[in-house]
Amino acid sequence: MDETKSRGFGGKAGLLALGVAAAVAVTAVGWRSLGGDEADRVAEADPEAPLSIEELQRRAEASPDDPGVWQELAFARFQRNEFAEAAAAYERAVALDPENAVMWSSLGEARVMASERDPMPRAAVEAFEKALALDDTDPRARYFMAVRKDLQGDSPGAIADWLALLEDTPPGAPWEGDLVRTIEQVGKINDIATESRIAAAEEARSKTFAAAAPVSGMAGVPPLSPGVAGGMGGLTAGQAIPGPTAEQMQAASQMSPDQQQEMVRGMVASREAKQRANPRDVDGWVLLMRSYVTLGDGQKAREALAKAKSANPAARERLDAEARLLGVT
Repeated sequence: MDETKSRGFGGKAGLLALGVAAAVAVTAVGWRSLGGDEADRVAEADPEAPLSIEELQRRAEASPDDPGVWQELAFARFQRNEFAEAAAAYERAVALDPENAVMWSSLGEARVMASERDPMPRAAVEAFEKALALDDTDPRARYFMAVRKDLQGDSPGAIADWLALLEDTPPGAPWEGDLVRTIEQVGKINDIATESRIAAAEEARSKTFAAAAPVSGMAGVPPLSPGVAGGMGGLTAGQAIPGPTAEQMQAASQMSPDQQQEMVRGMVASREAKQRANPRDVDGWVLLMRSYVTLGDGQKAREALAKAKSANPAARERLDAEARLLGVT
């Protein structure tokens, strides 16, 4: 811990203050992962109402083979700073769903926060490595592996990795501002110039995401067949589907990080519930995919694409084209 403090992290609290650990948690964990009639019943009652820890614990114990309920319990434990308990719940979740990169990176973060002495325990590193082996775009795992480099004395390497993550971060993603501040502060602590490199990374990503705008004749996206284009009205992966209103964005800016996480969690849960109730809503599936992409959850976006195509076989070509616009492969 002394070495950690000398590098400017000041222990676990400093690690979070410098980084995007708390913000990245909003990217993928904690979405309602209920299944079957129970999911529909809860969604109809109040799709945004969080369950209590006691309810989540009882539901997990009643569904020992459901990774989703253990994931949600883990998220709730993490939000209460019960990090050891969160790690234990994530361990149950990944044992049931070992191919889920998001849950592995969530487990790694919980292990980091549960560690009283080691700022980057080996068990956490193993979880992040597993996440990246499954999905090398996972933002939380990429962030923490860069933290590990900095803790080991490779601040230039850590900053380079964070800049690469910034290039891949959709504009407006929940962790964007914290990521930039991390790069700036670690650069300042270690006398590494970052201003021009941040600007270059932001320019590069603006070009990348501008290239995914829903315009006709966009390079890299094949044109839709006349039947699909005519019947579906063209692609809607970008601005054609409205995002949060200005009022919602203003309200979010006044919230604490925990409140923002809860808001996003409720919004995504609500959209998931709507898609379960109306799986033929193609635009709704595209919006759900876009929400996952914005939040950095590529795996959930791919799962949404598969469900959308299963429910709408006639729209498979359009859905594949929308997915390519969003970078979902």
